[in-house]
Amino acid sequence: MLKDNNVKREDSELTQAARKSPSYLELTWYKFKENKMAVAGSVILIILYIVCFVFPEFFAPYPLEYTTEYLAAPPQWPHFFDKEGNFSLRPFVYGYEEKVDQENLRRYFVIDTSKKYPIYFFSRGKPYKLWHIFPGDIHFFGTKEGTIFILGTDQLGRDLFSRILYGGRISLSIGLVGVFLSLVLGVTLGTISGYFGGFVDMAMQRVIELLMSFPSIPLWMALAAIVPPTWSPYLVYFAITIILSIIGWGWLARQIRGMVLSLREQEFV
Repeated sequence: MLKDNNVKREDSELTQAARKSPSYLELTWYKFKENKMAVAGSVILIILYIVCFVFPEFFAPYPLEYTTEYLAAPPQWPHFFDKEGNFSLRPFVYGYEEKVDQENLRRYFVIDTSKKYPIYFFSRGKPYKLWHIFPGDIHFFGTKEGTIFILGTDQLGRDLFSRILYGGRISLSIGLVGVFLSLVLGVTLGTISGYFGGFVDMAMQRVIELLMSFPSIPLWMALAAIVPPTWSPYLVYFAITIILSIIGWGWLARQIRGMVLSLREQEFV
């Protein structure tokens, strides 16, 4: 009887120890929190995805193709102090003054400190459609009068800050879609290569070696030259994503192939 009680006590202690032992996910999360650089990088990445990928129409003060008469205008930095040194709780930007270069026969714009435009948050502005579906006109910040070009404008009068946010959506989504397609191709073809072996394995490995032998920078330069200028931004986006995915699945396929070969050689009862 005493022996049975000891066995039950040991089983209970082992069960409690097993329950208290952290899982692999908990260990991974603990290691991640200990790495301050990884946490900071993740926070920055999350902010970038929220601002540029999910809600660029809301955070951008102007639509993508919106043009103005202010060509190549300088940045309008937000200020809390005016030129006299007076403090303003609400930030503001200075307006523009147009000037003419008589020698080069061109006009240009400079900051005019006599014009002050307060910045309002969650203000109404140019209408847009979030993800081309949901209409709206509320922007994160804006001015009721004048303009607000934080980074200035380009040669066509388009707001550079807004265009950077819209361009960030394409750049960030290429990474997500490209990794997903590479994951699907790598896992599928790597499994097929390791499972069947023989001629199928040899042929796939030669194809992988050929794809991995391409240098990255010359390949991207050739890709930029091959894409027709008449293509829309969406066609260019899908073309670049698909090509980069096709080229980048080789390393993952080799790892999956090695794991499948290892499992295939094991004896199962």
